Amino acid sequence: MAKISLGIIAIISLLFLIAIVAMLLDNAMPFFKNYSLSEFFLNGKWHPASEPPIFGILALLWGSFIVTFIAMFVALPVGIASALYLNGIAPVKLREVLKPIIEILGSVPSVIYGLFGLVILAPFAQRFLHLPVGQCAAVAGVVLGIMVIPTIVSVFEDSLSAVPKSLWEAGYSLGSTKWETLVKIVLPAAKSGLMVAVLLAFGRAIGETMTVLMVAGGAAQIKLSPFVPVRPMTATIAAEMGETPQGSMHFHSLFAVGTILLIITFVTNLIASRYAERRS
Repeated sequence: MAKISLGIIAIISLLFLIAIVAMLLDNAMPFFKNYSLSEFFLNGKWHPASEPPIFGILALLWGSFIVTFIAMFVALPVGIASALYLNGIAPVKLREVLKPIIEILGSVPSVIYGLFGLVILAPFAQRFLHLPVGQCAAVAGVVLGIMVIPTIVSVFEDSLSAVPKSLWEAGYSLGSTKWETLVKIVLPAAKSGLMVAVLLAFGRAIGETMTVLMVAGGAAQIKLSPFVPVRPMTATIAAEMGETPQGSMHFHSLFAVGTILLIITFVTNLIASRYAERRS
């Protein structure tokens, strides 16, 4: 009975996923049929209200990726070090307290992180760095990095825990310290789990909406400096969809942006699943 129930739930979930993809593609196709793909992907201007309207996704892609890369730059060292500490160095009682707390932090609503960035980090960055505006790619990236740390810690620590105890014992038998065994033996054995953690964190960061909508600045532009406002794809969809006439080219363009975002996240999760299969 349990197998049948789980099978039904899996089928329903798959049908919902197919329905979502079909809805997205159905609404995006009118845009792709009537607008040049080269203009869409290579143009850095997003001016849907101009005459004629300009739909260039390049600046939105830049905003998404620069914020995500800053987030990974912040999250990876902290997340990996935290997972190594929890698994190999922290006392058992401390680990039993810290692991649930970290996992709870991963379930905090993103709007809370957005408020933290908007009220505390953005004004601090503006004053400390003498910026014209605090909402910028760097602040959004730092907030996103804090958000995805629990994902990296939880997934990577689970992977480290799955490493056979015999590897620990082999390291000790060769005279290695606990830290040497952890870094030189256990860590390489769990590298597939580390890749899964990194890819899942990347997927969550690039797909995040509320945080970047609140603290990224909302300016669709391509600048090398991380201290200028940017506008990621998710923020564009959230900001414009509610005020866009249904059925207009602008309306369909937002679904086209969503399609690109879906492809990026799908490929990311597909690669992560491949690494997860290697680990198992």
